[in-house]
Amino acid sequence: MKDYIAERAVELAQYIIENSATVRSAAKVFNISKSTVHKDVHERLAKINPALYLEAQKILELNKAERHIRGGMATKEKYLKKRSSCA
Repeated sequence: MKDYIAERAVELAQYIIENSATVRSAAKVFNISKSTVHKDVHERLAKINPALYLEAQKILELNKAERHIRGGMATKEKYLKKRSSCA
């Protein structure tokens, strides 16, 4: 594995841990695809730094468990805005 890929995987994990970031938000910040973030953090990081991998996984699992709630809130906001603009 190339050095810059290993460094990116570690930086991604640190960013996710420090900011409780989602895969999507990390991808935007690092200007890479969600697939790349996923591969870096789930596959590559486990081989590079297992302890950091476990920490990052905790955050990502929490985000995954909460995503349906965030989606519901976004939908609720959307329709509240729609209702207020029609009134």
